[in-house]
Amino acid sequence: MRILYLDCDTLRADHLGCYGYGRDTSPHIDAAAAEGVRFDNCYVSDAPCLPSRSSLFTGRFGIHTGVVNHGGEAADPFIAGYPTRNFRMGENRLPWMAQMRKAGCHTVSVSPYAERHSAWWFYEGFNEMFNTGRTGNERADEINPVALDWIKRNAKKDNWFLQVNYWDPHRAYRTPADYGNPFEGEPVPAWYTEEIRKRHFESYGPRSAQDATGLPAKAGTPREPDNIASMDDFRRWIDGYDTGIRYMDDHIGRLFEELKRQGVFDDLVIIVSADHGENQGELNVYGDHHTADHITSRVPLIVRWPGITKPRVDAGLHYQADLSATVTELAGGECSADWDGRSFAEAFRAGRSRSHPYLVVGQCCWSCQRSVRFDNYLMIRTYHDGLHAWPEVMLFDVDGDPHETHDLADDHPEAVGRAMRLLDDWHTRMMARSETGIDPLDTVLREGGPFHTRGMLERYCEHLRATGRAHHADTLEARHGK
Repeated sequence: MRILYLDCDTLRADHLGCYGYGRDTSPHIDAAAAEGVRFDNCYVSDAPCLPSRSSLFTGRFGIHTGVVNHGGEAADPFIAGYPTRNFRMGENRLPWMAQMRKAGCHTVSVSPYAERHSAWWFYEGFNEMFNTGRTGNERADEINPVALDWIKRNAKKDNWFLQVNYWDPHRAYRTPADYGNPFEGEPVPAWYTEEIRKRHFESYGPRSAQDATGLPAKAGTPREPDNIASMDDFRRWIDGYDTGIRYMDDHIGRLFEELKRQGVFDDLVIIVSADHGENQGELNVYGDHHTADHITSRVPLIVRWPGITKPRVDAGLHYQADLSATVTELAGGECSADWDGRSFAEAFRAGRSRSHPYLVVGQCCWSCQRSVRFDNYLMIRTYHDGLHAWPEVMLFDVDGDPHETHDLADDHPEAVGRAMRLLDDWHTRMMARSETGIDPLDTVLREGGPFHTRGMLERYCEHLRATGRAHHADTLEARHGK
């Protein structure tokens, strides 16, 4: 068995051709999807990057690992203590790669992720680790040589798992200038209108239309404007993101070609996913991942498993941590007893979906939110707004309104009430299994809020007043205190 896991940072599902996108961003990923299962509703339990990969590779949700933030106490795992932490961690706590190694796989990572976030626990269970050394600022042409070298030396061996971590869709959009713009002149996503742009520009929030390059403001790059002051700016922004996806996909194609030359491609298991999506205007966030919403929390998941999969679409609700458990079981291994992810291997083999009745997803890096995905709805409960213009509760019909343009909370109080009950039930069950009795979301709030906006209130209010938005500064100061 040979498994290639393409770990594509910041990749939205709906910007891939196989998920219905109108631009030709992903021909090689699409080809893999055409021979496997495309999961339409896979969500990370905790976003963005550090909490997300923590959940996937440990098999456990952030409420149990303690990792929900990008800094502070909640950016590191809970200390396990005795008896879980003995001379070595107990068998019930082994992470994904350790279980894959027990199942006979030689596990390999090509990724700078651990150094980017000082997440040294990430290496547990990998036989080989190749740190490409630029802490997530790598382009695909800097990742591929390392991955191709390993493939040329090892592809014909049996029983390996290779993670290749690409970063090109993550802003700043840095595809080489000589690559050009393959989407020049093509229509932008139809949901985004001048009316929406104007409304966003007059509003506020980190990475909002008028503050798209962050706090404090930075100069734009050749592929991203300083702000979204016109529809042409939005076009340039979307072109930059989509060009990064296409550039990454080109290099994925080169991996595929080498695997074909090595004679192992036909029987190769291919998995494509991401650590989170990327808001491109949704909820007035541009080119970043500040939310526990449908856009940031939903990720692509494509699994081509020769001998098991036939082309189909799975519309069930899945946590990405279910992937860890499923792949482990399909590889002949055992899932750790403490994992929150649940294997859907039996249904996967039978060509069926095994859906959760609902999902709860979280965000504590840019804002503090927990959201419930159920039926056709996503309810977002905001505990700290991260200096954004969001109400405490929002409700969206993600089937009919996937870009979250119409908040239905006031119109459907019964759906909000149901979501709140589901959230309360989930929290009760999660805390009943907590070894610490600590909810890390509470830790983040106690520290002063999400890492990326902590301590920014005064400076941002000054900026709002300097840019003619004093009324928004007044709103923020009234909400958070001066």
